[in-house]
Amino acid sequence: MAENKTGKTVKATKPVKTAKTVRTSKTVKAAKPVKTKIAARATKAVKTAKTVRTTKAVRSVKSVKVTKPVVTAPESSQAVYDIDAYSPPQIAKRLDAVAGVKAKNSAVNTFFLGINAGAFIALGAQFATLVISDSGLHSGLTAVVGSIVFCLGFIMYVVGGGELFTGNCLIIIGYLDKKVTIRRICDNWIFSLSGNFVGSLLIVFFIYKAQQFSFYDYMVGGKALLLANKKVNLTFTNAFSKAVLCNAMVCMAVWVCFSARNVADKIMTLIFPIAGFVASGFEHVVANMYYIPMGIVLKSKPEVVAAAEKMAGKTLDLSNLTWKGFLVINQFPVLLGNIFGGVVLAGVAFWFIYLRPNLNFSFTIKEDFKR
Repeated sequence: MAENKTGKTVKATKPVKTAKTVRTSKTVKAAKPVKTKIAARATKAVKTAKTVRTTKAVRSVKSVKVTKPVVTAPESSQAVYDIDAYSPPQIAKRLDAVAGVKAKNSAVNTFFLGINAGAFIALGAQFATLVISDSGLHSGLTAVVGSIVFCLGFIMYVVGGGELFTGNCLIIIGYLDKKVTIRRICDNWIFSLSGNFVGSLLIVFFIYKAQQFSFYDYMVGGKALLLANKKVNLTFTNAFSKAVLCNAMVCMAVWVCFSARNVADKIMTLIFPIAGFVASGFEHVVANMYYIPMGIVLKSKPEVVAAAEKMAGKTLDLSNLTWKGFLVINQFPVLLGNIFGGVVLAGVAFWFIYLRPNLNFSFTIKEDFKR
């Protein structure tokens, strides 16, 4: 009974226990390499995927670094922060562009900007009269001081904007470069000159109502009267020649202003050309629109006439100090001289030097004797 039981048990235990344990051990052994292979394959696949992605990212970064914005950035910064003045050829091109804009401006806008410019020049003229009325300096130094303070009007004109007839003579550059017509230029000159005259008379009116002529025992009024009387007693040749030189220097002041890159440069560049023509006694048609009408108004004041005669040391002949003398004796020759000086000596000269087309000349030389 016992043997039978053990045999049964042996038979029962062998297939059940050992087989199960062997199978389980085999399955465990088989499971381990499968898992490691899968893990190894999986990790390898992940690693290769990561390396591919990183190489692509590195390549994209390198392509960004090679791009050209780094090269163009310093060029744009140099153009913006360049402090050197414009060269003469660049000035000529800028004036040519501005000439086209000014000539095509509307008549109303040109007229009101002309009033602006005429008022500015008149304010500079009255400032100069005030400063030199009681000067104890030498005549030359007095003229220099008065001419420098006269630049106030041109500084306000350049910075504040306006249409000044004498400066607009440079518009002829646009005609020579075939950008504007003669009719456009004449319209600009007519409306700007008319506006300059109105603006000058407005300042004459307000200065007279302010009684500035009574300053320093009427010496300011006396000086203004002397300046006006001197201008209406010039000969035609004298007035024309002074006007030619005047507007040549005024247009030169406009020229050097166009070389500047900021307001401070413009102010510094225009002072000496403007001060030069004022101190030299040259004739400016717009400035005379203040000086002479102011003298015409003041000659009816006995105190002003007495102060002027005391300063001159003689009796004054004021017979030419009239509106006829203003328009015929002074304005007509001065206007012609300003046009000639601004157009020929400045506009045409600058265009011919810097903007004219290339001229090619060919010569054919005929031989007198055959070889």
